[in-house]
Amino acid sequence: MKSLYVSQQGCYLSLSQEQVLIKKGQTTLNQAQLPLIEQILIFGKSQVTTQLIHTCLKKEIPILYLSRMGYCYGRVLPIQRGYRYLSRYQQVLTPLDRLLVAQAIVTAKLKNSRVFLMRHHRSHPSTNLEMAIQQLDYLITKVSCTESTEQLLGTEGAGAAIYFSAFGDCIQNPDFIFIARSRRPPGNPINAMLSFGYQVLWNHLLSLIELNELDPYQACLHQGHERHAALTSDLLEEFRAAIVDSLVIYMINRKMIDSDQDFEFIEGGCYLNEVGRRKYLQAFLIRMEEIIGVDKQPRWDSLMRQVKKFREFVYSPSRKYQPYLIR
Repeated sequence: MKSLYVSQQGCYLSLSQEQVLIKKGQTTLNQAQLPLIEQILIFGKSQVTTQLIHTCLKKEIPILYLSRMGYCYGRVLPIQRGYRYLSRYQQVLTPLDRLLVAQAIVTAKLKNSRVFLMRHHRSHPSTNLEMAIQQLDYLITKVSCTESTEQLLGTEGAGAAIYFSAFGDCIQNPDFIFIARSRRPPGNPINAMLSFGYQVLWNHLLSLIELNELDPYQACLHQGHERHAALTSDLLEEFRAAIVDSLVIYMINRKMIDSDQDFEFIEGGCYLNEVGRRKYLQAFLIRMEEIIGVDKQPRWDSLMRQVKKFREFVYSPSRKYQPYLIR
């Protein structure tokens, strides 16, 4: 199953038998077989016919509407999907169950961050990377001692600060400089790529959570509210370094993205422009379609597996939740 991205502005999506046609004016830019589509993501201003919307609702294919910068405005889902029978199981999880899952997620994030830095330290050794790896090692040992999610978020935040203090040492392209992580708004091209990548991945995870009939607002680590699907943010933590960070460094070091031509500055923030978004999304799709693991499944499958593991945990908390770890 594939995701269909529409990032060009002013496109028109229609249905012809089982084919989704993407047109701009009289020109057909692309087409895709509807049965093979898992979700449709529309960035910015493009139109979708009522016929295609109805068919997607019948086939339970979500349509996601995002800003050009990757912010998700909302999703079109069938009405029966609004009732999540699993939510009652999520609601009765004990505080200890939630804390144990939160600890597993933070441990996985710290370990994945450490592995990511170790890989770059082997090829381009630096004192900064070595110190960050040692500090992450220490924080990993402290996770199991935390007694609340507040303490755990503090440990996670400290780990993120250590990780990003060494992130710049992974960059081998002099056109890009990274000093610190900035989010709202992203302050430079690298932060723009990271923020956009996290948002794209967040949207994918949210759709998978919905597809598995879980309540995305019932989480273990982050606090949910009406504007924050916190379970999505929980599961995202495990994949930041493995998918987004690694892809950003890959594209930068191989000069697949241009620091001058592929970004734009708007209201004090730096964002990928239309060309830059297309470059990132193309590389993202290639990365996610790579066949990995002993099961010989595309990388997409790793996202689905984690959502299903959380679903299994919700049904039976005694089975414990096993987070995603890179080797």
